[in-house]
Amino acid sequence: MPSPLAPRYWGAHLLALVLVGIAAALGFWQYDAWRAHRAAEAVDLSQVEPVPLAEVMGPDDPFPGNRIGQPVTVEGTWVPDGTVYVSGRVHEGTDGYWVVTPLAVDGADGGALPIVRGWIADPGDAPPPPTGAAELDAWLQPPEGTGETDEDPGDDVLPQLRIADLIQHVDQDLYGAYGVAEVPEDGLAAASVDQLPEVGTFTGIRNLLYAVEWWFFGLFAAFIWWRWVTETTARRPLAEEAAEPAATDP
Repeated sequence: MPSPLAPRYWGAHLLALVLVGIAAALGFWQYDAWRAHRAAEAVDLSQVEPVPLAEVMGPDDPFPGNRIGQPVTVEGTWVPDGTVYVSGRVHEGTDGYWVVTPLAVDGADGGALPIVRGWIADPGDAPPPPTGAAELDAWLQPPEGTGETDEDPGDDVLPQLRIADLIQHVDQDLYGAYGVAEVPEDGLAAASVDQLPEVGTFTGIRNLLYAVEWWFFGLFAAFIWWRWVTETTARRPLAEEAAEPAATDP
């Protein structure tokens, strides 16, 4: 049986190598594109420059999933009667509360954005709610939805910052989001922002499928090459063996 490395097979080997290499390279290119899409969706925006709230969302818009942690500048008037305290918030190892007051946004047709003014260990020690006009920078966050039930809807303490719960405490239309003040109010500690965007299951899925498809093509080309080599090298000795009796006949 002739060796698969015989010069007569070099052209086929080279063609197979080129096809498999191209398929593998294109597959890795699509795989890198898939990873880049997912990384872009999970980017931490908390350190970028603030933009006006209106450039990110309006009072009736759903929360833009790619803007979690986006710093925004908000101008408006405080709604002190809507102040609530969100329990279960830890600051430097101590359990406490977020102090939240809606800010009626200028030019938002009555829409108000709940603002986390800061953290306090005991709501009784919180400074009085602010009044009047205000302008501040805040990190934009989507409404929470942990599924916890407010066991006492009549008080000002909420187990989560859910818009459907907060709206029971304020006679005001609310944005589908809330903001965490970058600078806490005097008498309050800074509230932490530790929420990053969740990457969608199907983010960049087309690129991933293309990568798998190219790798499959590469494996198929390698399989065809292997079958050709094995069949060719096995067929030639049989042909030579069949020709030997004819060559020895007188």
